[in-house]
Amino acid sequence: MSRHLARFTFILGVACLLTACGFQLRGTGGEALPDSWKKMYLVTNDPNGEFTRAVRTVFTTNDIQWTSRAEANYLLVLGPEKFSQANLSLNKEARVSQLELSMRSTFSVLDASGKEVMPDTTASVVRQMENDPRNAMGKGEEIRVHKSEMLSELAQQIIRRIGFFATSEH
Repeated sequence: MSRHLARFTFILGVACLLTACGFQLRGTGGEALPDSWKKMYLVTNDPNGEFTRAVRTVFTTNDIQWTSRAEANYLLVLGPEKFSQANLSLNKEARVSQLELSMRSTFSVLDASGKEVMPDTTASVVRQMENDPRNAMGKGEEIRVHKSEMLSELAQQIIRRIGFFATSEH
């Protein structure tokens, strides 16, 4: 019983220490946007796409209300995500042993009257992954997982950039 109590006390102590030093997980609601920026409308060519869903989720987690265009203070104009992969290195059999995955998107922000307040900005994410040429099925699944994570990272990067812009503007 006392071993469980000691373990619990240790975990509680570490958690308190981390919060006391200001530690916070990235993308967990810490992107303090001014209140005037919290009512937004999303302009996208793919309203049901994975990237659009990732952006909606990350922004909602950060207290952004998605409203109608008429009620919005700002419009986020979201360009499509562009994914690419390139070979980084070859093994001794001249087969690809390492890949570079990259994803980017351009976005801008307009005010309620349609005037551009944040010009076109490109957010990008780059990852490297090892490739086993003998495991084509596994490679495809690993790329799919990386792409999903990269969509979320891209959305988080967009809200951080907007947050930085919004707070430096005022």
